[in-house]
Amino acid sequence: MTAGAAEGAFDALGDPMRRRIMELLAEGERPAGAVAAALGEHFGISQPAVSQHLKVLREAGLVTVRAEGARRWYGVDDDGLAAVRLWLERFADGFAGPLDALETELARGRRERRPADRPARERRRGAA
Repeated sequence: MTAGAAEGAFDALGDPMRRRIMELLAEGERPAGAVAAALGEHFGISQPAVSQHLKVLREAGLVTVRAEGARRWYGVDDDGLAAVRLWLERFADGFAGPLDALETELARGRRERRPADRPARERRRGAA
């Protein structure tokens, strides 16, 4: 995914209502009216506003649309999400190093506490 395309996808996902639409569509393909009804019920958003959000998501390559009669069915665009995932994977190694270092330090701390605990245990055994 190019930097410009990634920027467009992340700009589109920057809106909480669009993220909610993506969550709805992740459950399965839905007609625009069903998306609008679900959001209108919980958030009071109008059909035209939902249509605008769907357009932005479609233009960002995050959702697909297909016509079936007079209805427009929207779904998650797997290719668009794969491209976003690929773009994000560039940063995954940036988290791996610090997490590995944290794991090492935690293990080191456990090892260092063990010898310190032994004399106390031995003293308790001797006092018994």
